[in-house]
Amino acid sequence: MAQDTTMPKLNFEYWLDKAVEWGQATTLESQKDVCLHLPQLQEFLHQLYETIKHLVPTVAIQQFPLIGQLLGRLCWNPFVIGYDESQKTLMWCLCSLYSSEPQNAVELKANSWIRSLLCHLLSSSKWESNEAETSTFISALGYTSADYYCHLVKNMVVSLVTELRENQCNGLNMQESISASRVNTISIFCVPLITLPDLTPLLETLLLYHGGSSKEILSLEFLEAVNEAFLKKKISLPESAVFSLWLRHLPSLEKATLHLLDQLFSIRLNSLEEVARVMKDSLLPQAASHPAIFRIVNEIFKNALMETDGTPEVMTIIQVFTQLFLQAYQNKNKQYKFPLKAYFPYHHQPLVRSLVRHPLELPTTYWSHHVKHISDMLKAIVEDTNVSSLTDLFEIWFLVACFGEWLDIAAEQLLKAAVEPDPVLWLLAFYYCPKNENQQRTQTMIEAQAVYNHLMTLFSCRDLSLKDLEAAVHRVTGVEQCCNQQLSTHLLTNFLLFSSGGHKIAQECIYHITEITDTSKEVYNLLIRTAYRFNHSGEKNQRTVKLLNELLQKFTLKV
Repeated sequence: MAQDTTMPKLNFEYWLDKAVEWGQATTLESQKDVCLHLPQLQEFLHQLYETIKHLVPTVAIQQFPLIGQLLGRLCWNPFVIGYDESQKTLMWCLCSLYSSEPQNAVELKANSWIRSLLCHLLSSSKWESNEAETSTFISALGYTSADYYCHLVKNMVVSLVTELRENQCNGLNMQESISASRVNTISIFCVPLITLPDLTPLLETLLLYHGGSSKEILSLEFLEAVNEAFLKKKISLPESAVFSLWLRHLPSLEKATLHLLDQLFSIRLNSLEEVARVMKDSLLPQAASHPAIFRIVNEIFKNALMETDGTPEVMTIIQVFTQLFLQAYQNKNKQYKFPLKAYFPYHHQPLVRSLVRHPLELPTTYWSHHVKHISDMLKAIVEDTNVSSLTDLFEIWFLVACFGEWLDIAAEQLLKAAVEPDPVLWLLAFYYCPKNENQQRTQTMIEAQAVYNHLMTLFSCRDLSLKDLEAAVHRVTGVEQCCNQQLSTHLLTNFLLFSSGGHKIAQECIYHITEITDTSKEVYNLLIRTAYRFNHSGEKNQRTVKLLNELLQKFTLKV
């Protein structure tokens, strides 16, 4: 059989020939041969499952066209399904072939066939003591075996769900409570069947069930399998069940967060609306309404930022996540809200409260005052002698960076509003240069002040050329300090967007800067953040909106 060279070598034809030869093992000779090959067969089935569990059903069937024939024959061999873990592995293989969203009649028929085989396996061996005796009874009821066991699975799920929910309601009435070992057994039983839609109510009930034990009573194998199926979109669960899964099994939460980052890194950041959609779809911003989940996710993001040397893409992702978390937090019923201190326990709470204020909660005329208030508080904290370690400084910087929307507004207000520039420039200088060793931050602020002063002299000019901006451009292209360059680029990009004559030379100027310096990613991320903010808050100056869209189209092709 032709197979992809990237797939492990599996001797399909050999085992299919054996399965045909054995049939249902009705002769002594075939029974002896089955028993002789069972260990090797189980190993083969395990390898098969490990291969197909990562594939979508259609690809698995394309890679292994004989898989249906083989699994179908093995499922009806009592010696195979009675040996060790072969029955469970067969269930896993079948569930991997199940299409959660069938697209055509073939996939619907395949799903029906898989369900009938799973029902047969459930009714066999340890799940049903004497199938021969029950088959007569089933026939007398007028059912086929497959129909009967489909009803059996549904009824079994309803029965277990009712039992678990009633037990939860009984609370501390220990005489009527289900034992932890029984709940654990039920969860293990679910593992090979997790992707079956009929089982969803039981999965939800188990995830929300806690009982009276201080230890985790659900099987770790079950928790991992549910999380894996959810991340691959093979199952759909209510938010409450997913949140409960992540709270009771932190490795699943970590895996979900890393899975989200992988997803976001694999797509082009053409718009932050797409980033926000992927994030919301993951349920992580909503789940972060629980402080324990928020702090763990935030820690993973922090590590990702450090591992990537603070790349603009990661910082933008963190800022969008923080905004979505705040939306979910503010939408929660006040009765069930945790205090902000539960999310930011080690930070100056007045600063936290100022940062979490959404810009739209305040009149735009008050933005510059709010930015100054943030800057004053932050400066007092940073210059406090108690903040001595770099770790403390990084934690303060990361808190401010998470709420980067206020930093972008600060840079905007410098140019658009009558503001006192020093506090705003200090805030921006701190963001781009948090450490002040050898007066680095002080020097950054001096450079930014010079750029700002030069730009303000040109802000109202309607007829500008690149030569007019030569001094500001030189401070971007001619400096070695990365933080000075990034802050000057931020100010210059905003000038081009919001000044009277900047739109005429914006493309030429940005192209010139990004060709000479390594700031294309910083500029692009600033532009998509600004576009995202405009889409949600509105921008009255249509010329600015048009210019922003044109710049983004050009940069999408370049970055």
